[in-house]
Amino acid sequence: MSLMGPAAAVGVRSPAPAAVAAPALGRPGWPLTALLVLYPLWWALGLGTLIVFLLALPMALQLWRRRPVLVPPGFGIWLLFLLWVVASTIMLPANPPGTLPDTASGRLVSVAFNLAGYVSATIILLYAGNLTEEEFPRRRMVRQLGFLSLVVLAGGLLGTFAARFEFTSLVETLLPKRVAADVFVRSLVHPAASQLQEVLGFVSPRPSAPFGYTNTWGNCLALLIGWFVVSWMQDGSRRRRLFGLACLALTAIPVVYSLNRGLWLGLGLVVAFMALRLAARGHLALLGALLVGLLVAGAVIAASPLATIIEGRFDNPKSNAIRTFTLDRTLEVVAISPVIGFGAPRAALGSANSIAVGQDSGCPRCGNPTLGSNGQLWLLLIAQGFGGAALYVGFFLRSLWAYRRDPTPIGDAGLLALALPLFFMFVYNALTMPLVISFLSIALLWRNQQAGVGVPESQEAVQPHVRGPVGPAGLPGALR
Repeated sequence: MSLMGPAAAVGVRSPAPAAVAAPALGRPGWPLTALLVLYPLWWALGLGTLIVFLLALPMALQLWRRRPVLVPPGFGIWLLFLLWVVASTIMLPANPPGTLPDTASGRLVSVAFNLAGYVSATIILLYAGNLTEEEFPRRRMVRQLGFLSLVVLAGGLLGTFAARFEFTSLVETLLPKRVAADVFVRSLVHPAASQLQEVLGFVSPRPSAPFGYTNTWGNCLALLIGWFVVSWMQDGSRRRRLFGLACLALTAIPVVYSLNRGLWLGLGLVVAFMALRLAARGHLALLGALLVGLLVAGAVIAASPLATIIEGRFDNPKSNAIRTFTLDRTLEVVAISPVIGFGAPRAALGSANSIAVGQDSGCPRCGNPTLGSNGQLWLLLIAQGFGGAALYVGFFLRSLWAYRRDPTPIGDAGLLALALPLFFMFVYNALTMPLVISFLSIALLWRNQQAGVGVPESQEAVQPHVRGPVGPAGLPGALR
């Protein structure tokens, strides 16, 4: 499938466009390396999320210069979703009952941020998927995703053991004080190790670095765990595998201290998903090792202070009332414009604690919670209606179907990173880095498919997607 005529539809691309783009825009693939490897630097500078938008610009320029551009299976569904996002903005002036009145111009920042997130992730998908094996090997991308998973783990440990670590970033100092003090802006530009919240009845740290929110940290950790295993435990020396195993064991500490029930359930789904994949391929020994490892991890947690934290979290479900309130109000508001939504989130009148419009000394938790802030599905419903939500979910389902036969480690990690968002969308928002990780996973699966990996034998003879030198099984080196 291609954006530009029948020649690209067969997946045969001349290397000339890349050669032309290289002198003016650097070596192909450098923006990906800058995004994944230098992410700690961007976080420290206050550009952790904004760097996605900035690096999408040189990626778009390189794509433009290397036309024709290939697109992955089901990309038409995603294009329709992007058009739906734009079309839904006609509802920005609307103030449905039960929401805080505002003007269309007052909602433009939210619209611009969300649209920039979707478009940037789209550019990253196309850019990573159109790089050839000579320009940017899949193994390199896998290892860079594996490195990013280490960064997320390190941020989790920092948030656990140095919970109050924070500092003023360069970007933060350059912003006007009034802008920098905004809660949302502060989450983007102010580096902090954790969110300090009163979840267990007292103030406790919830790891968030190198992101602004604990939920984003948990979302990214789960999406990257497959790439961590492939990069550190299946690709390399025995020493590398032992290091990966030690890191995986350490992950349990910030995972528990995050008090993140969605992450806990998500990791359970990770285990179930991998068990099904291994059983379907007859890898009973690996399946047994997985189950033994799970039992050992459970025993260690049960015998450690971590068990007390888990028990305390389930004994203090304070966030349930807030979620119930926002979900009920979201569904009430969406019923007024069910097809196209309202173009952007809305702030609810009152809260789960009071019908008051805002905070006061007697009700610090009152204050117009944002509808759509507690899960990607609810964001889609309030902003783009059931039509936009169906297109978004449809693209993920179409992608899962397209690459379902990939039996390689890339298939395992990539399909996992596509399946998890369908669960996490009920509790986590995907913008921005979680969506980028999922789309990079699609790019790797897509490139695997174009190399003939995971294709049924009856179709191998007609696979025309030749992209550059690959190993005997479509993967270089130890990733074969």
